Amino acid sequence: MEFPPRENVLSPWLPSQGLTLVYAVRGIGKTHLSLGIACAVTSAGTFLRWTAPKASGVLLVDGEMPGKVLQDRFAAIVASNEKESTAPLTIITPDLQECGMPDLSDPAGQRLIEEYLPGISLVIIDNLSTLCRSGKENEGESWLPVQEWALRLRSRGISVLFIHHAGKGGQQRGTSRKEDVLDTVINLKRPADYRPDQGARFEVHFEKSRGIYGDDVKAFEAMLTAGQDGRQIWTTQDLEESLTERVAAALNDDIPQHEIAEMLGVSKGTVSKHKSKAQSLGLLTGGKK
Repeated sequence: MEFPPRENVLSPWLPSQGLTLVYAVRGIGKTHLSLGIACAVTSAGTFLRWTAPKASGVLLVDGEMPGKVLQDRFAAIVASNEKESTAPLTIITPDLQECGMPDLSDPAGQRLIEEYLPGISLVIIDNLSTLCRSGKENEGESWLPVQEWALRLRSRGISVLFIHHAGKGGQQRGTSRKEDVLDTVINLKRPADYRPDQGARFEVHFEKSRGIYGDDVKAFEAMLTAGQDGRQIWTTQDLEESLTERVAAALNDDIPQHEIAEMLGVSKGTVSKHKSKAQSLGLLTGGKK
């Protein structure tokens, strides 16, 4: 048999018929990420360092966001985007469900989603904890009904992006069995020097990447800011560059190197390496040169 080549819904890491997972601790920016991806895919646009080669339909199944907040966030994204969505963007939100959201661990709940799938290339499930409620989260068998549903969607040419919470230890919550069939697993982490007033600022780490490698899976930092006209602006930089700048800023504030290591969660040797790099780039001021 000849199978058609797999293209990307969002290049380079979200392939057609792809099963993917993004997880992070609460409040780090998972929903900002999922909405940005949804708008990029439906408009053949770009989000962070990723680009949709063509406009494709998206179904967003949201399990917890208030309808008004979700609407406001989408409005801000649309107002900031250069491209308009030309493919369907369908949203299922709890505030519009008289009988509550379906349990996607249950085949009956999965069937309720079926009528919304025509014309859809990507289903975003945000998030597993609120939308997959049957069984015990840390038991592999409880994941199997969801996995089987995702594989059926894949067989129909539909990609799935699961959004999930991290546990207290920082790993994705529940059984690791859910990663077995996934093409890509991304972990969003807070930078060690993060401040609450910075809002959505996180590091993007690829923990599993089937078929992609090199610069495509290189960790980077992303940050959301507002421009003078109120438009949303996402900036990114390689994690190595970000760490050099943070070390330089701390040294310029006369913070000792051993304290910088503790503050950034790195070794003293790493601080020394980035100090040397900061010197070569002219980032150090005063006596720190």
